[in-house]
Amino acid sequence: MSSIEERVKRLIAEQLKSELKDVTDEASLMDDLGADSLDTVELVMALEEEFETEIPDEDAERIATVKQVIDYIKDQIANTSDSNND
Repeated sequence: MSSIEERVKRLIAEQLKSELKDVTDEASLMDDLGADSLDTVELVMALEEEFETEIPDEDAERIATVKQVIDYIKDQIANTSDSNND
C-alpha cells in the first residue's frame, strides 16, 4: 500500500489536474497548483472519501500547502486510531 504522503499527493494531482512532480510539500494549492475555491471543496471531498474521515470547513480553510494537507490527514488518522484503542 502507498504511504499517506504518496496517496495525498496523487489525489491532489488528480483533483487539480497537475503533474505529480509539481505537487511538492511546499506547493501552495492555490498559488502554485492553481486551485480555486471550487477545486478546494472538491479536493476536501475526495480526501474525506479516500481516507474515510471528515474535514470540517474551518479546518479546510486553514490548509494552504501540500504539506499541511499531508500533516492534517496523518493527524486525523492518528486520532482515529487512538480513539479506536480506547
